Amino acid sequence: MPADLHMFPPYLQGLILGLAYVAPIGMQNLFVINSALTQPRHKALLTALIVIFFDITLALACFFGIGVLMERFSWLQMLILLAGGAIVIWIGITLLKDKPTMDHNIEVDLSLPKVAGKACVVTWFNPQALIDGTVLFGGFHAGNPDGVSTQLILGSSSASFLWFFGITILISLFSARFHDKLLRIINLVCGIIMIFYGGKLLWQFAQMIAA
Repeated sequence: MPADLHMFPPYLQGLILGLAYVAPIGMQNLFVINSALTQPRHKALLTALIVIFFDITLALACFFGIGVLMERFSWLQMLILLAGGAIVIWIGITLLKDKPTMDHNIEVDLSLPKVAGKACVVTWFNPQALIDGTVLFGGFHAGNPDGVSTQLILGSSSASFLWFFGITILISLFSARFHDKLLRIINLVCGIIMIFYGGKLLWQFAQMIAA
């Protein structure tokens, strides 16, 4: 990772990367955004909390699952670093090119059990979320000691709280000013951060090859 992230403690690095992971506009975000635009604030915040639960459990599953395997098999660690670095850079480039738009057709007027089911589907049954999570959170294990990787995942989990609660409150307060251009700016910032992180993974792969 370039020095601009290494200058921060691991927890803040995880927080920054976690925000870059969760902020790009996908199924989770559209669900939360449309809930904030159309539902009372208390229900929108409860919806955000349910989404946060599923988002963090997915991150922890990726972290402890693929991460533990990579600790045991060095070839798997190298494979994840190589493939992960390439994929993360590709994701970043895709975000730079993407032009997200607000979608007001997503169903959000649901009972709590249905909200939980919808949140589970848009998180755990989203192939892109599974791939991105495995690459990002598995990479925490692959390239860092246990203490550092733990702080990274804690920072990323905090990012989930900050992001989903933050956008819910902001959108419910300023719904009239939330527009496609702002979504585009979010994707640009996140794309740049993801490209930097992908470069770090490829650099670590090169160091393992040279060792």
